[in-house]
Amino acid sequence: MSGTHVLDSLLAISRILEADQERELDRRGLTVPRTHLMWVLFHEGPQTQVHLAEQLGVTPRYVTTLVDALDATGLARREPHPTDRRAVLVDLTERGLSMMETMDAEHEQLGASLIDGLDGETVAAAIRALDHVRGRLETLVAEHEHAQKEREEW
Repeated sequence: MSGTHVLDSLLAISRILEADQERELDRRGLTVPRTHLMWVLFHEGPQTQVHLAEQLGVTPRYVTTLVDALDATGLARREPHPTDRRAVLVDLTERGLSMMETMDAEHEQLGASLIDGLDGETVAAAIRALDHVRGRLETLVAEHEHAQKEREEW
């Protein structure tokens, strides 16, 4: 199997996952950014909007827009910070928590279904290979971005 075959397979997998994600989120009235914010809250608990912006890699103003939308649909709420009068925490509502619990269970089920029929050794080898490919891709992208910046500075 060539590197091109691996890349083509990853691209095909990426398209399938992205299309499935868009369908499922649209069905729930969500977007990828809103869901990402909810995922952070689900796994890490209540957060300040500044911390959420850092976690999501976006501006605090954009987080405000996301939280406003989630608040308007009853999925998240703002509440006073228990120790900092100037800060506000964002947290999931019961409805938001229930939705994330359902999505987390579906995530687990899909993961289990993907490896159904594979023995443990094959799964372990696949995980090692995918981790390697992801690490190489991150390195190559970072190197490319660095080289691009250097060319732009000339």
